Amino acid sequence: MAFDEMKFQEVISEFSATTEMLRETAKNFQKDLQIGLKDPKSSSMRMLKSYVGLPTGNEKGEFLALDFGGTNVRVIRYSLEGEGHSKIIRHVAEPLIVAGKYDYVGKGSTAEQMFDFLAKLIDDVIEGDHETKFYLGHTFSFPSEQDDLNNAKLIIWTKEFATAGVEGKVVNDLLLEALKRRGIENVVPVAVINDTVAVLLSAAYKHSDVYTGSIYATGHNTCYIEESIHDPKGVGKGGMILNLECGNFMNLNPNRFDMAFDRKSEKPGEQRFEKMVSGRYMCELFGMALAELFEEENKHYDDLTAVDMSMIISDVSEDLRKVAEIVKNKIGQTAELEDLKKIQELAAAIVIRSARLVTASYVGIIWQRANGGEIQPQHVAVDGSVYEKMPLVQENIKKALEELLGKDAEKVDTILDNGGSGLGAAIAAAMAV
Repeated sequence: MAFDEMKFQEVISEFSATTEMLRETAKNFQKDLQIGLKDPKSSSMRMLKSYVGLPTGNEKGEFLALDFGGTNVRVIRYSLEGEGHSKIIRHVAEPLIVAGKYDYVGKGSTAEQMFDFLAKLIDDVIEGDHETKFYLGHTFSFPSEQDDLNNAKLIIWTKEFATAGVEGKVVNDLLLEALKRRGIENVVPVAVINDTVAVLLSAAYKHSDVYTGSIYATGHNTCYIEESIHDPKGVGKGGMILNLECGNFMNLNPNRFDMAFDRKSEKPGEQRFEKMVSGRYMCELFGMALAELFEEENKHYDDLTAVDMSMIISDVSEDLRKVAEIVKNKIGQTAELEDLKKIQELAAAIVIRSARLVTASYVGIIWQRANGGEIQPQHVAVDGSVYEKMPLVQENIKKALEELLGKDAEKVDTILDNGGSGLGAAIAAAMAV
């Protein structure tokens, strides 16, 4: 069965993102920033204060980083050497759950178990040295309330975590108690940041003119340095980094697939921007559109992933062998070559729209920072698998920057900051002390 050409063109058109749509999205994003700066509760974005500014690039010394953003936890011992240079002295990484052995994130697990496990990893990184003073920075990527750099209280677990006794608690207090139980009184937690802030700190340590940091992966979020806000304690320079939690940005032009997916999602009406652009949800939209083309609207292709989309787009064989294989194995359909080409075009359209919308949000920040004046040369630091590995993303970010900024696009680029969640935590610790 060949796809209906008219239906295919209709589906493809749903995922177009014109220059005018991008310009409107960028303006709406900037407007939401301005609203949030006056009253965060009035913005669709949380606009969370990080209580840290930008590093100088000359922070020096030995610091520990605890990178806790999911079920795999890393503890890293860094030597910061100034002039943007650093090296890893020791690195330990272990999962919080091993089937049949232990589970520190599921129902029945406790805060004490989880944080004792973290203390053990820290002990491994310092190699049992309970004398030397170590300062620790903590990248904690869960929704938290914060009123200074070291005081982050978990609001609610996400990512299927269910560990009892952590919600409503200050996470570094729990960590400090666990360290003391293990006899480690020489490790002092001094900073808590989220992964987006960590990316900005990491990139700004190594490069000048970095004012925006972003995660573009399974999920999506962005932060930037806001010069009009200052921490009374003066940690860092240039103002304060605001963690936007922009996955919840709402002033958008969703298509019918976006709206249908939102209605059936776990949290309808929330994270609308993230549902349109992130790796976790792009494959959901792709599956819904394919189901319509295969006239199986009631089917849900659960097995499709962002990796599948990447491989579909990357297939340059004459018979699109890999596309056919994925369609057969993941959807249970055998498609003709002309339909395989359409499937590849659809995957590309969804990815390109994602890259263009994300770029519009970056431009909203660039306009906000320029404040009606001249746009300054700058880098946008990005970490994440979609940005790093998904075909068509980086070139379409560049193209969208050119469309929205014109000649000023020459002043702006995006740079990959891989692994910034660890280094950023160490830098935050250095800045705190």
